[in-house]
Amino acid sequence: MSSILAIRLFPNQIFFLSFFFEMESCPVAKLEYSSINSAHCSLHLSGSSNSPASASRVTGITDNLREGAERKVVFITGRVHPGETPSSFVCQGIINFLVSQHPIARVLREYLVFKIAPMLNPDGVYLGNYRCSLMGFDLNRHWLDPSPWAHPTLHGVKQLIIQMYNDPKTSLEFYIDIHAHSTMMNGFMYGNIFEDEERFQRQAIFPKLLCQNAEDFSYSSTSFNRDAVKAGTGRRFLGGLLDHTSYCYTLEVSFYSYIVSGTTAAVPYTEEAYMKLGRNVARTFLDYYRLNSMVEKVAIPMPRLRKEKSPSYKHPLLRGPASKYPNGKGDKKNSVNHKDPSTPF
Repeated sequence: MSSILAIRLFPNQIFFLSFFFEMESCPVAKLEYSSINSAHCSLHLSGSSNSPASASRVTGITDNLREGAERKVVFITGRVHPGETPSSFVCQGIINFLVSQHPIARVLREYLVFKIAPMLNPDGVYLGNYRCSLMGFDLNRHWLDPSPWAHPTLHGVKQLIIQMYNDPKTSLEFYIDIHAHSTMMNGFMYGNIFEDEERFQRQAIFPKLLCQNAEDFSYSSTSFNRDAVKAGTGRRFLGGLLDHTSYCYTLEVSFYSYIVSGTTAAVPYTEEAYMKLGRNVARTFLDYYRLNSMVEKVAIPMPRLRKEKSPSYKHPLLRGPASKYPNGKGDKKNSVNHKDPSTPF
């Protein structure tokens, strides 16, 4: 991070804090005071806070959807663990890109609704906690039954997700929870394991596309599991709650550095690199929805960059043209990858 606070409590003990409360308002405050972005965004509070920190804010990003079109929703959360500061920068990159005038952003706003809670644990961030909330809870273990008193922000976000899930005019298609990892390098994802083999294979498509768009994202480090200790996480709970058209992921990004495929040198992460990963996450939704022809193939010329070498095993749905879309409703078309590292977006 750009600053590190060192606190000496005892002669031989020093505590280092690399995360600050000010980041809580950074992504959302820019939207609240920007007349350019206000046409694309709506803000509301979810849950009430137990500390001087504000309640969790949920940002809605979309343009006017086509009349009669189903509301396809992408729900993104971040900073449930207050010490995982990189998640705020990734989330900021996503938001900044989606409200921009970039051609891809305009297309995404036309077809999709993005709901983003940049900070699920404002109390913990305000206090400088690393993992817990004001009351000492790891919120990412309480999705099964959050208390409106003990876990107010989590309870509010969960109620919003359930409300959208029960709305027949809304299809909640993606849930991505952004974290930072203290030992692994690069960005990578965790996904779920399903009894339905086809659904299990389809969920690998999004991280595969993201790997093609982001040089710091590692598909080979991405894994799918159902560990018992993770049963109370957002990814596991919502993966079991939502129907077969929905996919839930944990997006992890290293605190430290990444290695570009084909090289051995570690590249230190910076704030800009984290935000760039966020922009590439947003771009990847265009590739994904072009695969099932929900988004028209408008001309958005951009240069191709390197692709990480795929692991030796490939899911059947990732081996080239297939007979089904990712949602199993028609012919799958080749994806088009977009990136331009020379521009902010």
